[in-house]
Amino acid sequence: MSALEVKVPDIGDFTDVPVISILVAVGDTVSEEDPLLELESDKATLEVPSPANGVIKEIKVAEGDVVSQGSLIFIFDSAAAQAPASAPASEPAPAKAEATPAATPVAAPAPRTASGAIDEAGFAKAHASPSVRAFARQLGADLSQVKGNGRAGRILREDVTAWFKGSGAGAGAAGAAMSGGGMGIPPIPAVDFSKFGAVEDVDMSRIKKLSGPALHRSWLNIPHVTHNEAADITDLDKYRKDMDTHAKTEGYRVTLLTFLIKASVSALKTHWEFNSSLHPDGDKLIKKSYYNIGFAADTPNGLMVPVIKDADRKGLVEISKELADLSLQAREGKLKSQDMQGATFTISSLGGIGGTSFTPIVNAPEVAILGLTRSKLEPVWDGEQFVPRNMLPMSLSYDHRAIDGALAARFASTLKHLLGDVRRLMH
Repeated sequence: MSALEVKVPDIGDFTDVPVISILVAVGDTVSEEDPLLELESDKATLEVPSPANGVIKEIKVAEGDVVSQGSLIFIFDSAAAQAPASAPASEPAPAKAEATPAATPVAAPAPRTASGAIDEAGFAKAHASPSVRAFARQLGADLSQVKGNGRAGRILREDVTAWFKGSGAGAGAAGAAMSGGGMGIPPIPAVDFSKFGAVEDVDMSRIKKLSGPALHRSWLNIPHVTHNEAADITDLDKYRKDMDTHAKTEGYRVTLLTFLIKASVSALKTHWEFNSSLHPDGDKLIKKSYYNIGFAADTPNGLMVPVIKDADRKGLVEISKELADLSLQAREGKLKSQDMQGATFTISSLGGIGGTSFTPIVNAPEVAILGLTRSKLEPVWDGEQFVPRNMLPMSLSYDHRAIDGALAARFASTLKHLLGDVRRLMH
């Protein structure tokens, strides 16, 4: 038996990720790929698997610690004493870096507090999660000055809020954050609602707490416009139902979203601007040659957006099965960070609930998002008479800096054309 150092493998763009659960104890025998511990990124729980068979000799971290790629977490007694391919044992753990929200296309200048510049060295060393660091950046709060009340002294979002309100830095920090983030609007005054009747504070879900600032940032920084259209899906939905009947015998379902993903990819190829992102210098578009479609999944904990990767290379059956698998993982809280990264275009469907239209918020750094509501039978004039047709309302929100109204109308018209005849999706 020989010693094997186990380090945190590649966990994407995340750093300073908290350890929320250690799944093994000293003396436990584990097999390759057995889960060793769980990390908590901004929107997903990450399991770190065992790189080899062996016996746990030492545990180098505790719950509440923060780690990054390359951090030493366990020492094994192992017959297969090779280091994991993702992080050689001889390689020193990289220094912890400050987390930057993935959705922010351009790094904003460091905001200043009322008392002066943020202590960047102290900020980097502060015991806080990536989401709390991003929140502190938005407020201009210096984490080196914030006392953490979480487990092992971890700084919580409430600690940042309390520091911000009580430090006297509120006005100056808020002004700096607003000027840097494009807000510049006065806050809504606090109201004591208990004067009017019984009230109760109910915690928001963790996902809502994390996604709220990102949605707020997108809404404030992106000039949103929403174009509404309706597509005739009468024939397509008949074909979908035939496919779904057969699919149920094999244990999966075929939903309308499958066809919307296929149609969106075709429309994105025709109108590439919708599959782009704004360049950091602001005067160019980054044209992407891959098509990763995000879809909003409603879960007990809030809205999550898994991503169908390389959707242009997949058929209707493969997309249907992947949609079902990712949706199930989202509901069970088992999505990995990589399952929600890299989208080039997003679809948000409320079809199973209802509505006639809405304004979906663009998920930066994407430049457009398609919203869907429930289809319904409507009388449509065919040139001679009114006939009943199944019409699907579509709401296309876009970043007006990258896309103008005429291009948005053409994109929506292309989608409408593609959905009008299922055979057009087979090309």
